Amino acid sequence: MGSFLYDLVAFAIFVADIWAIIHVVRSDAEILKKVLWVALIALLPVIGLVIWAFAGPRAKAVVGHNRS
Repeated sequence: MGSFLYDLVAFAIFVADIWAIIHVVRSDAEILKKVLWVALIALLPVIGLVIWAFAGPRAKAVVGHNRS
């Protein structure tokens, strides 16, 4: 049971890191800042994710999507 819970938490962290990396790549930040953010998130998955949540660049929101 402990192994399953550990695997579930690890998978959730992995998915959250991928989600954060996608948001960094889609942001308007400079290329060097994107590379540094992706490296931080990839090398320090939990700490990098927490730091990104408070201070990282965000992807542009899509608003007013018209379909004509």
